Parts: sequence; structure tokens; C-alpha cells
Amino acid sequence: MPRRFLPLALPLALAAVVLTGCAVTAEAATPSATASATASPTPVASATETPVPAAAAEVLAENADGTVVNDDEWSIDDAVSIELDGSTATSDAEGVSVSGSTVTITAAGVYALSGSLTGQVVVAAPDDALVVLVLDGATITNATGSAIHVVSADDVAIHLAADSTNTVTATSSADADASAAIYADTDLTVSGAGSLAVTDSGNDGISSTDDLAVIGGTITVNAADDALRGKDSLVVKDGSLTLTAGGDALKSDQTDDAAKGYVWIAGGTITASAGDDGVDAQTDAVISGGAISLATDDDGIHSETILVIAGGEIDITRSNEGIESADIRIAGGRSNVVSSDDGVNASGNSTSDMGGGMQDTGEKLTISDGVLTIDAQGDGLDSNGTIQMTGGEVTVFGPTANDNGALDSNGGITVSGGTLVAIGSSGMAETPDESSAQGWLAATVSGSAGSTVQITDASGAVIASYTATKTFASVVFSSPAIATSQSYTVTVDGVATTVTAGEAAAGGMGGGMGGGPR
Repeated sequence: MPRRFLPLALPLALAAVVLTGCAVTAEAATPSATASATASPTPVASATETPVPAAAAEVLAENADGTVVNDDEWSIDDAVSIELDGSTATSDAEGVSVSGSTVTITAAGVYALSGSLTGQVVVAAPDDALVVLVLDGATITNATGSAIHVVSADDVAIHLAADSTNTVTATSSADADASAAIYADTDLTVSGAGSLAVTDSGNDGISSTDDLAVIGGTITVNAADDALRGKDSLVVKDGSLTLTAGGDALKSDQTDDAAKGYVWIAGGTITASAGDDGVDAQTDAVISGGAISLATDDDGIHSETILVIAGGEIDITRSNEGIESADIRIAGGRSNVVSSDDGVNASGNSTSDMGGGMQDTGEKLTISDGVLTIDAQGDGLDSNGTIQMTGGEVTVFGPTANDNGALDSNGGITVSGGTLVAIGSSGMAETPDESSAQGWLAATVSGSAGSTVQITDASGAVIASYTATKTFASVVFSSPAIATSQSYTVTVDGVATTVTAGEAAAGGMGGGMGGGPR
């Protein structure tokens, strides 16, 4: 059966690599339940979509297309009713059977569920079927497994009727065939303008073994393990999500295909608390829009291959390491990171327990645009390979301990654009390379939380001013206003220190090979 692909409004240079939509008709059990499911015939690069920033589109183009069931692919007028009633249910649709407390849907169509059920809803439709479950004041509870289990179909959508309140509660098991409160062995889309509260005290909240897409709804998930998991891909395009997870909040973990296993957040509002990672992608993590607040016990955002932030508002309020991947590209958006270890860490290529020691192991941290603010107890910007900055605005309030640095790389730091300030300890302080195209300065100066750091040129003109958030002993600064070999003054609470741009401060690490084991 032809598939519906998630619309991407790509720049024209990349649009040609993306497939167009195609018409699809889902067969139903009876004429009254016929669901005409027609995908948009326009190319994926739709003018009605918010354009995807080029840095994000470049990475997404290398991944497999995600599947979504848009709301215009089916009609609520075709819906047949399933009335949930305690430990049983009733329906006139031929595609619905009820056995005890189990409701089974065996045919394509649109099904409107309302009422309360202590039991399970099962979708076991043909492999070419589109099944839409419209939750309209539905409460489904199962204390011995998943509450909604999609066994088979082509695509399944869970649509939250406008102004409706829906609840799904389960106790699933990681060892069971269906290991989430809502579990699909198919592509799964969640949409609509209603609300959905999902609780699973045994394992995951909402999980798909294929693609999982969220394109609407007010969704609250409280899960013993992962809150949202799409094995092939997890895409959030719209909606308001509040996620509490014992494991990862948003996860994609396909290991068999390098073009899958990615997480893409393109819009919506996400507030997540996680016992592990906030975002965890087996391959790529792409943030191009939305608003995202993460409080995590491990990484805020983690991916194994490429991590791109090209838009959106990101606030990582608690993390061990804030942003981590082998290839990190900050190309837009506004990000705030608080971490108990490294703020942004490009690592992962080395298999050494010590993170590769001091050698350059090929990781990359590239900053070309956006606003990034870091408050790190470990290294602020850290790369086991290189750090390259060509634009954007970066402020690092780095460590107070001397065994870490506000800037730390194994392969060197080059700056050719943007504004960079790194305020931290002095023991491992690193500066950009002498070969950097843009001027920079470094000063061994000290202060404490609330101290004012001011940088002036030889004429006394103020170039920049910052207020420190913690104790510090070093300042590194780069901007287009700094000219190599010229004199500048760094003043902390009225105490002035004159430095020469392009010269490392006494006691610092200089350019490249900074820091110790990761």
C-alpha cells in the first residue's frame, strides 16, 4: 500500500530528494464505515508548511521518510461508534468484535470510542488497512498489560476529538509483546485538539515499532520507562506534551538501519522530566522548532550520529551532560543548558574508557548561528575532536574546579565569526587557535557570582559586558570587534587587566589539546 510521508517544507535545493504524497483508500467493513483516506497530492515541500532550516533539512534528507496520517486523509463523517461500558462494549460495525473486556477492530475505517472500559482495545486489521481511532471522552484501563494494542494494519491514527478528555492507564511489561500503555506494531500518529493522559506503571507510555508522529493534542504521559518511543523514528510536529519518564522522555532506537532511529522535533511545546535522557536518538536528533524544556538525570539531548539544533527554544534545566553527540551542529534557535558535567560534549567516536585521552578522535562541534548559554560544572564547550565557530552567540559560565575548562578540545578551536565568551576556572582554560580568522583575547582575572566583567578597547569604548553566575578565574572572549595584536582591558568589579588579543593568558592551555580525559 502506498505510504503517506510526513510533510517537510524543504529548501528548493533539497526538495527534489523527497517523495510526493499519493492517494490512498482504506477499505472498510461496511458502507457506513467507509473511510476515504486520501493523502495530499502536492509535493512534500508544501508552501503551507513552515520551512525547515537548511541545516536540519540537510540531515533529514539522509534519513528515511517518516510516515504520518494527516487529518485530511480521513473524515469524521465516516466514523462508526464503539460505546465502552465498564467491562464490555457495544458497536454495530461489522469490523468490531467484543469478547469479554476485549474490543477487537479487524477492518479499516474510522472508529469513535467513548465511555469507560476496564480491558483492552486491539487493532488486528489487514496489512493494507488505515485505522483511525477517534477518542471522544474515552477511558481505557488495563492492569495486566497494554490498554491499546495495535497488532496489525498499515497505518493507525489516534485522533483526540476537540474538547474531549481521554485517559489510558496500563501496567505493561518490557518482556510482553505489547510493552506500552499504547503499543503499535505499525506506524502510529497522534493528532487532534483534545487531551490524552497516558500512564504506564510497568514500562513505556506510547510506543511504535515503526514511525511515531505527534501532530496535535494535549498529551500527558507518565511512564515507568520511556514516555514516547518510535523505533524507526519519532517526530513531534505540534501539540502540547508533558512527559514524565523513568527512562528516556523521547526515544528512537532502531539499530538495524542507519537511515532510521532518529528523533525530529519540528514544533509543539514539550515539558519533560526523565530519569535517563530527555531526547535519545540512535542515529540523528534534529531540533528545528517548538519549545522544549528538559530536566534529566543523564543527557538533556543525546544522539549517536548527528545532533542538529536549527531552531526552537530549548531550556535544559537539569542534566548530567546537556547536549551530546559525535557531530553537534548548532545552527539556530535559542538554547539554555545547565549541566552537572559537560554542557555541550562532542564525543562518541572513541571506544576507550577514557574517552580517547588527549588525541583528536574526529568528533565535531560546529556553531554557525543561534544563541547558546551554558552553565556547566564540567567543561562548557567540549570536543574530543574540534570546535569550530562561524557565527551565533555563545556564553559559557564554566566550571569552578581547575580540572575542567569553560572551553576544552582535543583538536583545537577555530573562530571566524559570531560572539564567544567563556568565563570559568583557569587551570584548564583553553583559547582559540592562533590561526583563527577572528580575533580573541584571554585574561586571568577573578570574580564571583554577581561580578561584572567588562571588555573595553584602547579608546575606552565598551565592547561587551557580562554578569558572572559563579566564581571564576579566567575570561576568553572573541567577536568581530577584537583585532589580533591590539590591546584591550578586561575589568572585573573595577579591577582592570590589560591583555593583547591573540595571546593566551598565563596558566592557560593555549589553543588546542586542552583538557584531560572526558
